[in-house]
Amino acid sequence: MKTVLITGCSSGYGRETARHFHEQGWNVVATMRTPREDVLPRSDRLRVVSLDVTRTDSIAAALEASGPIDVLVNNAGIGLMGAFEATPMTTVRDVFETNTFGVMAMTQAVLPRFRARGSGVIVNVTSSATLAPMPLVAVYTASKTAIEGFTASLAFELEEFGVRVKLVEPGYCPNTRFTSNGGARMEGLFPEAYAPFAQRIFASFGQTSAVTSESDVAEAIWRAANDTSRTLRFPAGPDAVALARSA
Repeated sequence: MKTVLITGCSSGYGRETARHFHEQGWNVVATMRTPREDVLPRSDRLRVVSLDVTRTDSIAAALEASGPIDVLVNNAGIGLMGAFEATPMTTVRDVFETNTFGVMAMTQAVLPRFRARGSGVIVNVTSSATLAPMPLVAVYTASKTAIEGFTASLAFELEEFGVRVKLVEPGYCPNTRFTSNGGARMEGLFPEAYAPFAQRIFASFGQTSAVTSESDVAEAIWRAANDTSRTLRFPAGPDAVALARSA
């Protein structure tokens, strides 16, 4: 029976992905900064483990508690919307610490295990914002685009060792906590000069018919984790699929 470790499982894509793998009969290590047993089904095949991907000591402790794993899903991330002009560099660094450096740190921590065994899969979750320009998410897009390039290069680098690396690119999902998980970071990021433009952008979100569901993303992660071909990118959701085709 295979084991998957998934980061960022307290809500959204991570929670749904943990449920999906569990339903498929896998052992699941569902990690989150503040462990909550009530967000996932109770099972002897599902464990909730504390993990902050921005701290090396937390990563080491989580991997020690998890034991051997077959797949790592780097899902943990924070969303951010706002005018780049008004975004403090401390906020920019916060986003990159989780979305970019956190993914790299998790990956680096599991690689010795995977390489020594000659197998393993790493699935990095990015965004369809990397496929087409979107306003007011410049920092978020930059943090995810960095992971796109990182993943493409790493897949080539690790092929010799039997380790597969994949990308999942979710589309726009209204049900996710994209804005709320940015918390106080977004306060003051919409100066008055940007207000009319921001209002038009927000209004356009409500007119979008082809959107992504959490189950779309969980299914794409599942396919990526089990894919043995050289396919790198797995767009998730009808809007992401359309963007990938036109890119």
